[in-house]
Amino acid sequence: MGKETITAEQIKDKLSVPFDSSEILKYCKKWKRILQEVKSDCMYKKIAVLGGSTTKHLKDTLELFLMREGIQCDFYESEYNRYWEEGVFENRELEQFSPDIIYVFTSYRNLNLDEVLECQYDKYEQLWEKLQERYHCTILQNNFELPFYRLLGNQDAVLNKGDTYYINRMNEKLYTYAGNHNNFYVVDLHYLAAEFGLSKWYDLNTWYLYKYAFSLEAVPLVAWNVSRIIKAMCGKNKKGFVLDLDNTLWGGVVGEDGPDHIEIGEGTPVGEAYLEFQKYIKRHEDLGIVLNICSKNDICTALEGIQKEENLLKQDDFFIIQSNWNRKDENLKTIAEKLNVSVDSLVFLDDNPAEREIVNQNLPAVETPSFDSVEHYIQLVDQNHYFEVLNLSQEDQKRNDMYRENKLRKQEEERFQDYGSYLRSLDMKARIHPFQEAEWDRIFQLVQKSNQFNLTTKRYTMNEIQEMSKSPDYMTLSGRLRDRFGDNGIVSLIVVQKEDETAHIRLWVMSCRVLGRNMEYAMFDALLVRCRQCGIRKIKGYYFPTDKNGLVKDLFQRLGFEHEDGCIWCYDIPKAGGEMNEYIAIQEEGD
Repeated sequence: MGKETITAEQIKDKLSVPFDSSEILKYCKKWKRILQEVKSDCMYKKIAVLGGSTTKHLKDTLELFLMREGIQCDFYESEYNRYWEEGVFENRELEQFSPDIIYVFTSYRNLNLDEVLECQYDKYEQLWEKLQERYHCTILQNNFELPFYRLLGNQDAVLNKGDTYYINRMNEKLYTYAGNHNNFYVVDLHYLAAEFGLSKWYDLNTWYLYKYAFSLEAVPLVAWNVSRIIKAMCGKNKKGFVLDLDNTLWGGVVGEDGPDHIEIGEGTPVGEAYLEFQKYIKRHEDLGIVLNICSKNDICTALEGIQKEENLLKQDDFFIIQSNWNRKDENLKTIAEKLNVSVDSLVFLDDNPAEREIVNQNLPAVETPSFDSVEHYIQLVDQNHYFEVLNLSQEDQKRNDMYRENKLRKQEEERFQDYGSYLRSLDMKARIHPFQEAEWDRIFQLVQKSNQFNLTTKRYTMNEIQEMSKSPDYMTLSGRLRDRFGDNGIVSLIVVQKEDETAHIRLWVMSCRVLGRNMEYAMFDALLVRCRQCGIRKIKGYYFPTDKNGLVKDLFQRLGFEHEDGCIWCYDIPKAGGEMNEYIAIQEEGD
C-alpha cells in the first residue's frame, strides 16, 4: 500500500464501515495529504480536544474522518490530563483559538471511584458550565465505560459499593444534563467499549507506557463515532433509503421464484433474518427517514413480492417505487428529483456488487455500503450512522407525512397549465415572527441541515441562535407555511445584523420542500416591514457560492438588489411598496 497509488475515492471507501483500524492508523498522514489535494466545497470547524488521556491519534483520525465528509478542521489539544484546569480557568490560548466545538475526552480512567459521586459529578457540571459561559460553543462529552474488572462480581452493578454501580449512576446524571441542555451531546464510549469488547478495549501496556485510555486499535472507532455527531451538526446527514428488493428485503428472486417462494418471516433462519432487517428499516420512518424502492423487476412483479403477507414493509411504507429495467443510477436520479433532494442525501442498499459498482462509478455521492450476508445487514447499516440523531423535532417525526403531502401537491400541479393558478389553489398561509424559544430546536436543525437554499452557508450554534434572538443588535424571522394539504412546519429563517441604518443578512435558509412556493418573497416582505419599523434604510445581502446552493445565486437580483461587489448585494428600502408575495396569506399571531 505504501508505494501503491490510491485515489481520494478509494480512501473514502476505506473510511467507511467496516474499516481496518490498523490500516487507518498506519496511513493516516498520507491519506490526509491526498484528501487535502482534492478541491471541494469544504466546511471549516475549529475543534478543541480537552483530554484526560493521550489524544494524539484520536485527533489525527478524527480529522481524517471529517475530511471524508468535506469538513476541514483546525485543532487545539490540551496538555495531558489538564482538561479540567484548561476548561475551568482562564485560558488565553483557547480563547484566541475560539472553538466551534469542544470535545471533553475523558474515560473511566478519569474517575475517582472513592469520591462521593455527587461531588465528582459537580466538578464535571462546573466544567461544562464554564465552557458554555466562556466559549459559547457546542460541547461533546464522553460518557464512562466499564472498568476491566468487577470487584464485587455479578453484584457489582447492584450494590452501591460496586464500581459498575458508580459508573452507571454517573452516566445517568450525564444523560439528564444532556437532555436538559441544548448544544451538549454525549459520545457513547460506554456502548463503544461493549461493542469492541472490554477484554480488547483495555490494552494495559499502552496505558502504562503512553497513557492511552484504551487500545490504539479502538481509537478509529471512537473517532468515527465523534465524526458522525459533527457531521450531523454540519447538516450532512442522509435523508432517505433506496432499497433493492431481491435478496435485500427478502431472500430469493421474486421474478423467478414467485412471491410464494421468497424467504421472509418466521419459519426459516434466513426468513427471520430478513424480517428483522425489515423491522429495523421500518423504525427509521419514525425518525422521518423516507423509504424508497429501486429494483430490476416489472412493477407488477415487484408489487406482488411486496404484498406478500409476511412482509412487515408494505407498499404504503415506500414513497417512491422505481421498479423497471433501467440502470439503477438513473433510477436513483429520478428518485432524488421526485423527493426534491440531492443524490448525496440517499443511502442505496443492494446485495448485488455489480449494481453497487455502477452506482459508485456514476453517482459517487450516494452512500452505497457493501453487503455480505443478511445476518450482518443491520450492523453494517447501523454502524455507518447515516442518520445520526442529535434531537427529534416534530418536523422530523412528521417528515414522511410531509413528503406524501408534497406528492399530492405535485399531482395537483399537473392539473394546472398556469403555475400561478396552481399556487393560488394551494390556499397557502404563513406565520412569520421573530425566533421563539419553543422553536429553537427546529431553528437550530434547519440552520444545520439547509444546503440548497442557504445564501451565506453560516452554521450557527444553539447558543448563538439564542443570543441573537435576545440581542437588540439582531433581527430574526422564522416562517411557518401551511396549505390545504397540511402543515409544512418552520421552513425558512432570516437573521440580520443591524448597524446604524443598514441591515446585513447574515443568514437566510429555506427548506427544499417548499422551493417554488413563493415563501422567499413572503419572508422578504416581512423583513421589509420590520426594517421600516426599526428605521433601517438599506439591506445588504451576501451570497457565498457552494457546490449545492446554485439555485439561489440569482435570488438577490430577483428581489431587486443591486450587485455591489463580489459576494455583496445592496437594496435601498423604498418608503412604501416593494412587496413581492402574491400567493401566500400572512397570518398574525392568534389567527
